[in-house]
Amino acid sequence: MVITVKHINGLEDASNSFLQEDGRASYASRPSESKGRLYEEPASETRSDFQRDRDRVLHSRAFRRLKHKTQVFVYNEGDHYRTRLSHSLEVAQVARSLSRSLYADEDLAEVCALAHDLGHTPFAHVGEEVLQECMKQYGGFDHNDQTLRVVTLLESRYPSFDGINLTWESLEGLVKHNGPVQKKGENKKLEVTLNWLKDKTDLMLHTYASIEAQIAGISDDIAYNNHDLDDGLAAGYFTLDDLKHIPLLNEIIEQTKAEYPDAVQGRINAQVVRQLMGAMVADVRNTTQERLLKLNPSCSDDIRHADNAVVGFSDDMQSIDKMLRSFLWDRFYLHKHVSRQRFKVHKVIEGLFNAFLECDRALPFEWRGYLKSVPDNMTEKDWRARVVADYIANMTDRYAILTHRELFDPYAQL
Repeated sequence: MVITVKHINGLEDASNSFLQEDGRASYASRPSESKGRLYEEPASETRSDFQRDRDRVLHSRAFRRLKHKTQVFVYNEGDHYRTRLSHSLEVAQVARSLSRSLYADEDLAEVCALAHDLGHTPFAHVGEEVLQECMKQYGGFDHNDQTLRVVTLLESRYPSFDGINLTWESLEGLVKHNGPVQKKGENKKLEVTLNWLKDKTDLMLHTYASIEAQIAGISDDIAYNNHDLDDGLAAGYFTLDDLKHIPLLNEIIEQTKAEYPDAVQGRINAQVVRQLMGAMVADVRNTTQERLLKLNPSCSDDIRHADNAVVGFSDDMQSIDKMLRSFLWDRFYLHKHVSRQRFKVHKVIEGLFNAFLECDRALPFEWRGYLKSVPDNMTEKDWRARVVADYIANMTDRYAILTHRELFDPYAQL
């Protein structure tokens, strides 16, 4: 199977047909039409509501901590491998590019992209898996719900409210960028923070999100597949020859080698990844344009109430994406070195959780203070576990390792 990314006749004209006087498409979100914030605030004199949301994410402590949170490699394994911070920035770049080409609101797409991993634990998905296991009997743990928890409760920078008081549209994007949370009329059990939030605002959990949130969601897939491919090649876990069974990649590899016969391998690798990312972005744009033509939306809510996601890969590219994910799982995420790190990380997170649950006096003073405010719908034991999980999820890789050493190494300085 070979995919040739090309211009599809009529799509450019279709984009223009949706354009409004403000330079956005009819289906785009508009800050002037925002459903508002949880806590009412006066508007900014210099920024739109979505620009303000973006700036609040950028200035949050949770965003800064992403610098020392794992993507695949732990922070101390190399200066050039991706971290959660660089990943989030790459997702934002793809999201802005796609939004611009589709005449959506770039700022809202950027908010969703920059904020989507604020609730991630140290040590990436391994850390999350351990916390999920630890929290199983205390209400569970999910990094997407933890992101919502960060922006609505845990960030404490404003005197008038907890969190950073994002707009309804940004919250919706964080909750539904991967699709509806529940079917209409379904009374499905919700994650802890979302269950709390649903009584404060209706995020229309049975519908799709805005086109900007959908763009952020697919940009996440594009970014991490390509940068994990790049990091795996750089680490020497596999070579381009190992990828030739994937049709599109084989085509790109052969074309790149023919065009640059004298280039060193590192530059060939980078060019192949660059070409693949470009092909994926173009495929999403063309596929989305086709779906928009069929849907013919006149407002942002038409995107929400569509029967299917509007933004996405074509069937052929979806197949390529699936093959690439399978390859990365087998050859990268389950590599001997990564698996050994997973084993050590499991011990660190589990040890921290059990230690703080048993001895809450070992928590910092500020976090011990949270233990006194037990919510009405929680037992004291469940709340203690939730505070411990919040504290650990906030940690960077480095801080988690140092804290574990302080608690369990008898020779660590007291």
